[in-house]
Amino acid sequence: MCCFGQKKEHSHTNITNTRNGCNLYEGSWVKDNSYPVFNSSNCPYISTGFDCLKNGRPDLNYLKYRWQPKGCNSPRFDAVGFLNKLKGKKIMFVGDSISLEQWTSLVCLLHAAVPSSGIISENPRTVTFKDYGVTVIREPNQYLVDIENRVLKLDSIKGGRKWKDIDLLVFNTWLWWPRDDGKQPWDYIQDGGKIVKDMDRMEAFRKGLTTWANWVNSDIDPSKTKVYFRGITPTHFKGKEWGDPSAKGCARETEPIKGSTYPAGQPLQQKVALEVLRTIRKPVTLLDITTLSQLRKDAHVSFYGDKGKGKADCTHWCIAGLPETWNELLYASL
Repeated sequence: MCCFGQKKEHSHTNITNTRNGCNLYEGSWVKDNSYPVFNSSNCPYISTGFDCLKNGRPDLNYLKYRWQPKGCNSPRFDAVGFLNKLKGKKIMFVGDSISLEQWTSLVCLLHAAVPSSGIISENPRTVTFKDYGVTVIREPNQYLVDIENRVLKLDSIKGGRKWKDIDLLVFNTWLWWPRDDGKQPWDYIQDGGKIVKDMDRMEAFRKGLTTWANWVNSDIDPSKTKVYFRGITPTHFKGKEWGDPSAKGCARETEPIKGSTYPAGQPLQQKVALEVLRTIRKPVTLLDITTLSQLRKDAHVSFYGDKGKGKADCTHWCIAGLPETWNELLYASL
């Protein structure tokens, strides 16, 4: 796994992508008819907008791919093993709608394996597997930092009060940082003592994520809490990024990109996130799913999400689909 842990120099952290000497994040997608791991029609936790089968997607190939690391195998997701490893613990996913997708995928994986294990849905964001004492929570937070009175506060993170006593935390952010369509939930940005109407969004992202990194350094007790940051999940609106300028985004894409590299390379926001993660002194595990997700131009919701929009959704992912791989890698890290 890719881990960020303390080195002698506090300004640097050690990054490794290996498990028993093998990089689980370098590889390619291979056809595997034993997938999908669960039937989406049997999972009661999937939002309508993510259930591509229910919404009439005719091709099923996107369900039949398995991530194959180069030179080794990633452990198949073992729901009972996962629940036993985390017995009596709380797992929380903190982030945007992509975080919701990973949460949904995980509770569906667990539900499919142990449907009679005393599952309690306390509310739409919390599912407890009572027989194992495992609670899986989803905490919506698009920026990780605070918004108060429609002001985005880059150096304030009061949400941390709810996070620090959780046993396993999985964070993500980015999707809303570049948004400028008037639908973002803030009107001004506070940067230190200064309030501005707007600023360079990548710089705002860096500052907000740095506030989160400083919170991890100051408030997390690694003996009690394990922290993950899931890498940036890509969009597929521009076919030229994967070498097909004629493609209309992800619409009508039915196969992954062959090989292990994405022609457009790593997105800038992932590079910024890695730079910030290197400043963290406490152990943080990176779920480095960016490249393997870039290769899945076929796995988006496209036209098979919320009906009637008329525009392909090349941001979110079908469930079942790609998010199960993110959770397989989460399981591998345990």
